[in-house]
Amino acid sequence: MSHILQIKDLKVSFQSGKKLLPAIDGISFDLKEGEILGIVGESGSGKSVTSLAAMGLIPSPPGKMEKGQIIFEGKDLRHNTEKEWRKVRGNQISMIFQEPMTSLNPLFTIGNQLMEAIKLHTNLSKREALVRGIELLRLVGIPRAEGILKEYPHQLSGGMRQRIMIAMAMACNPKVLIADEPTTALDVTIQAQILALMKDLNKKTNTSIILITHDLGVVAEICERVIVMYAGQIVEQGDVRTILKNPRHPYTKGLLKSVPELSGKKERLYSIPGTVPMPGTIQHGCRFAPRCSEAFSRCQEEEPKLRKMENDKHEVRCFLYTVKEGSDKHVGVTS
Repeated sequence: MSHILQIKDLKVSFQSGKKLLPAIDGISFDLKEGEILGIVGESGSGKSVTSLAAMGLIPSPPGKMEKGQIIFEGKDLRHNTEKEWRKVRGNQISMIFQEPMTSLNPLFTIGNQLMEAIKLHTNLSKREALVRGIELLRLVGIPRAEGILKEYPHQLSGGMRQRIMIAMAMACNPKVLIADEPTTALDVTIQAQILALMKDLNKKTNTSIILITHDLGVVAEICERVIVMYAGQIVEQGDVRTILKNPRHPYTKGLLKSVPELSGKKERLYSIPGTVPMPGTIQHGCRFAPRCSEAFSRCQEEEPKLRKMENDKHEVRCFLYTVKEGSDKHVGVTS
C-alpha cells in the first residue's frame, strides 16, 4: 500500500511578542492510500495545527512553518504559492471542521453553497452541478435531497449540517479527507451515524481519512492506526489494537484510564493531573514529566526520542523503555 501523504519533521511556530513559540515540533507520519488514521490528544496538543499545516492554512503572520516537508503524491507542498495551494485544497485534500454552523454561511441556501463548492473545482454546467449536488447529498444519507437544497443552515439539525459539510468536502472526490473533531458538537446517536458514514465513504470512494479527535472511543470505532500527540510532539503511534490493548506511554495510559466504563463501577472518573503546558515553557526534559506519576531524574534532564518497540510499527517517546540489541529493557522503573 503506497503512501499518499507524508509529513516529515514538521515544525510550526507562532509569534508571541518577540518570541517564536513552537506549536508542533518535529512531527513525522505517513498516511497510506485508503487508510483511516486517528490523531488523538487533549486541547493544546497540536492536533489542529498539524491538520491546518497539511492544508496550507497556517495564518502567516503570526504562524510560521520553520522546517519540514508536506509530501502529497510525491510532491513537497511546503513551498507552494497560494494559487497552487488553492488547486490542492478542496480538490485533492479536503477538510471538515468541528462546528458546521461557523463553516456554513447563514445567508445562503444549502444548494447555493454546495453548488459553489462543486463549480469552484470542476467545469460542470449549472445543471450538471445541481445533479452532482443531489447525488452528494444522497451519498451522505440525506433524504429528500432536492428539498434540502432550498433550505438555509439554521433550518437543519446539527447532524444534518455536519452531513452537508461532509458532502461539500467530498464534492471533488478528494484523495485525502481531514476531519477535525467532526462529531464534537453532536449527541451520541448522531455521532455514531456520522462515524458510520465516514467509514462507508472510505470504503466506497477509497478516500484516505485523517480523523482528529480527543475521544479514544471514536478512534477504536473507525481508525486503523493512531497517533497520540502531547505538547506538539508525537508520544506514541501504532495500530489501534496494539495501542488500545497495550499502551506504553504514561500519557496514553492516562487517556485510556479516563474513558468512562459502561458498568459504572468506578466512584470517580480518573483524570490526568495538571494541564498541557503552554508552547515553549518546557525547555529541558520530557514534556509530560511534570504530570507523569512514573517520571524519574532522567525525564527532567533529557528529551526522549521516539523508539521502536518489539512490534516495529509501534513507537513510543519514553525513557521507561530503551532498546538494546533489539530487546526492550527497563531503566529501573516499572510501567
